[in-house]
Amino acid sequence: MKYTLIYAVIIFTSLLSCKETAKPNQEVAESQLLQDANPSSIPKSWVDNRVEKAKKRLDGSEAGKVVWNAMEAMGGLNKWYGNGYLSFRFNYQPLDGSMTRDTYQTIDTWSNKARHRSVTDSTAIYGWDGKNAWVKAKDSTTFKYNLRFWALTPLYLAAQPLVLDGEGVNLELLPQTNYKGMPQDVVKVTFDSGTGDAPDDYYILYLDAKTHLLSALRYIVSYPGYFPNGGNNPEKFMELVSRTTVNGISFPLKFNTYWSTDDGQPKGEPITTIELSDIEFQSELEENFFEQPEGAKLLEGL
Repeated sequence: MKYTLIYAVIIFTSLLSCKETAKPNQEVAESQLLQDANPSSIPKSWVDNRVEKAKKRLDGSEAGKVVWNAMEAMGGLNKWYGNGYLSFRFNYQPLDGSMTRDTYQTIDTWSNKARHRSVTDSTAIYGWDGKNAWVKAKDSTTFKYNLRFWALTPLYLAAQPLVLDGEGVNLELLPQTNYKGMPQDVVKVTFDSGTGDAPDDYYILYLDAKTHLLSALRYIVSYPGYFPNGGNNPEKFMELVSRTTVNGISFPLKFNTYWSTDDGQPKGEPITTIELSDIEFQSELEENFFEQPEGAKLLEGL
């Protein structure tokens, strides 16, 4: 699910809009600077430039305008990219008794890198360095799930729709609907071919027509690591149960996930509960925090 966006949200055409005459090697160097930048020390001009480009792109359609309003209601892209590194605990609890995914994680929101630490074993870690996934754990059964897929999945659930600011993202405004008695603006999110690992994924966002905040979302997973012969899982419906605000950004605290009915409503009892906690932004991390550490194993393939 998250790799549909992993490359889309880190594409930059220049460092600053005024540098129109930059030489090719200079542009490459600037692009690398953007990728390696510490989110807490990124110049305001960089953030402003990225946000301006996102707003211009989203203002090009009615669906984009709805998504922009939702981003602003969450706290806005300026705060999102200016707050520093994001840390939180993400406890994904399948209610059928299958394996829980429960980690503390730290995210570089600017360049989409991630590092996870097991809640039960602080020495067991895995991450995504922007190009590759890696893992370091004494017991091979500590993380019995696809770590490349899960490295950024929590971010894309916790930060919708702030993660939709990049290129390769297509937005379609669907007819307004009601959910729990409240009118919802509905936006379908699809992706250009070649955008990330799973361009066949989609999201359908239910955005409260009054507050503009996310109420629920529907989605499928078509990640090739799970579906090597193509296809996807049945559509799921995820309702946002509660939320909080940290450093000016609105975050979910709890989701319940259901199978989705044919008419886009939750079906039956929840199949998964997700809880977020320990949410904070950090200004500094140790050097090479997201890089593969000594003794870690590089995870190849999908």
